[in-house]
Amino acid sequence: MNKHIITSAIAFAAIAGQYTPVMAQNSDNNPFLAPYATAFNIPPFESIKYSHYLPAIKKGIEQKAADVAKIADNPAEPDFENTILALEKSGALLERVMGVFSNLDETNSSPEMVEISEIAYPLVSQSSDEIMMNPKLFARVKKVYDNRNSSGLKPYEIRAVEELYTEFTRSGALLDESGKEELKKINSELTDLYLQFNKNLLNATNAYTLLVTDKSRLSGIPASNVAVAAEEAEAKGLNGWLFTLQAPSRLPLLQYADDRALREEIYKAYTGLASSGEFDNSPVINRILRARARKAELLGFKDYASYMTANVMAKNVDNAEGLLMKIWTPAVKKVREEVAEMQALSDKEGNKFKIAPWDYYYFAEKVRRNKYALDEDEVRQYFALDSVRKGIFTMAEKLYGVTFTELPQAPKYYDEVKVYEVKDADGNHVAVFMTDYFPRASKRQGAWMSEFQGAYEDPDGSSRRPIVYNVGNFSKPSGDTPALLTLDEVATMFHEFGHGLHGMLTRAKLRSQAGTNVDRDFVELPSQIHEHWALEPELLRTYARHYRTGEVIPDSLIARLEAASTHNQGFTTTELVGAALLDLQWGKLNPQSDVDVVEFEKNVAESLGMPQEVQFRYRSPYFRHIFGSDGYASGYYTYLWAEVLDTDGFELFKEKGIFDPETAASFKKNVLEAGGSEDPMQLYVKFRGREPKVDALLRNRGLLEDTKNGNLNIPGGK
Repeated sequence: MNKHIITSAIAFAAIAGQYTPVMAQNSDNNPFLAPYATAFNIPPFESIKYSHYLPAIKKGIEQKAADVAKIADNPAEPDFENTILALEKSGALLERVMGVFSNLDETNSSPEMVEISEIAYPLVSQSSDEIMMNPKLFARVKKVYDNRNSSGLKPYEIRAVEELYTEFTRSGALLDESGKEELKKINSELTDLYLQFNKNLLNATNAYTLLVTDKSRLSGIPASNVAVAAEEAEAKGLNGWLFTLQAPSRLPLLQYADDRALREEIYKAYTGLASSGEFDNSPVINRILRARARKAELLGFKDYASYMTANVMAKNVDNAEGLLMKIWTPAVKKVREEVAEMQALSDKEGNKFKIAPWDYYYFAEKVRRNKYALDEDEVRQYFALDSVRKGIFTMAEKLYGVTFTELPQAPKYYDEVKVYEVKDADGNHVAVFMTDYFPRASKRQGAWMSEFQGAYEDPDGSSRRPIVYNVGNFSKPSGDTPALLTLDEVATMFHEFGHGLHGMLTRAKLRSQAGTNVDRDFVELPSQIHEHWALEPELLRTYARHYRTGEVIPDSLIARLEAASTHNQGFTTTELVGAALLDLQWGKLNPQSDVDVVEFEKNVAESLGMPQEVQFRYRSPYFRHIFGSDGYASGYYTYLWAEVLDTDGFELFKEKGIFDPETAASFKKNVLEAGGSEDPMQLYVKFRGREPKVDALLRNRGLLEDTKNGNLNIPGGK
């Protein structure tokens, strides 16, 4: 994705909307066509109608084209200010409208927004191609690039020039006219295919429900989850308990249900998601593979994986695979040990079956209870969502001196959203932060961070602070019981908040380098390192309180959490690394005909020696990271790449103190504030004092005998 052209993720599916007026060709008082009259420039969500989007997008594209033409036709000698900086400043209207449209498309699906998206996204993609393949514009960029080291530019400006030049070449600027036209067609096709993949996935997810009418089949499932399932059934006019494929509904059933047939049914439904019938994504995947392979060939790469890894920290596929295999071998060894423990427990209970994939969560939980006297349902009582939110805010204040004040009257795009002003220690405005944490049928699965507005600090003195938001699909409240989070959900909230801090605290001057505009295999460092604080005793005692009694989490429970901190990490690591390796294998294909998706996955698993009790974290038909856009395509490995950085970096905090002011200030300055203004490894070395070592990751996950500097981090579900 070209961050200089628009600052929103145009390749994502446009399947969401907000308010429900009937569509029209146009409307008066379009809020996008004038500056927002709101505090901190928060979008006036309540005023936005479906009919406003397309006119504003089309007008924004026109204005962007005019801005670019002015830059390309400028008779003055090309320099940083009149070419690079001018291009960054261009297209303000398109940025404003897409900052809303592309960020709401995943939170509130509606037929109206699907209709808009099928027009809007191809238009924006085409506009981006026209700009990146503009020969006059590229000639100016190349001139600045050729003179970058003799023009008195600052280091961050030189980096910006080099990155922009690379973006142009990777976007087809060096192709001849026929090559450019072919690439435009491929990009347009991919935009449509990503839309179709995501639409199929959302529809398939919402199409499945599991209704239980016999209460005895719910044996073992926590009362809070049973209550939510009853509410789900009642909301649909059904008698019984309704389960869905959303994680807060699916995972408790897999983890706790004594009814093995029930576990098998929900497991097979999930792993078969979007794999057959009306919403089958296999044909879409095949078309994506062929289009990507041809795109890579056009741009001079042997395959798509090589294209995607060439301009990030890994540099090539071999380096990415090399890291993954260092983790894979000890992870699989650990799985064998875990399965043996579970099988022994199952046999002791008198069961006559061999542990299957749908048994893994269930018996892993039983082993945890037996081995560590730890019941996650007991643990959840101390992690009400509002308490965990207090935890992330306390962490940020203790580390970076920022505070969060709720703005109850601020505009919001959904009634469950909460809005906060972020201030520094001197009381100065830093950012706006929003949270949207509960699942709904109109929201895609998973958790993520994005922004409605990015930041910059221009040389002319003008500046803008960001508007950042976190989205989750966490356990919902039921009756008078608040939302009680699982340990994985706690880690995920800290993870996404880490991304949020990266966006909120940025002080990079350029739009293209601010916040999370960094190499893909560096972007997960801020998110993953902040997961480590979630279960650190010093922080736990400030926020983890029993939701009924207010009792602070007892030291005895903290000790049990610490003892169980690496429980089941063989399984967690194997399914994650397996998915990353599967992703790279897809990227290395240059298919001339359709590939049998199921057979391909099977062959990859067999070649890796994947334990039969473990499945890839995501099967390909619902592997949205890699087929729902190009964001993580041939890049899912980056979670592990960044984990090498975050575990190694957190060991410095453990050595100095988890809230050590000097260490926190260094991380804030060299990582969170710097954004993409320097080479990511240089930034890491400035913070850490040396390059990272993979041993820290293996220690953190309990995959080495040496557990020196271990911590309570539970890697979240990405």
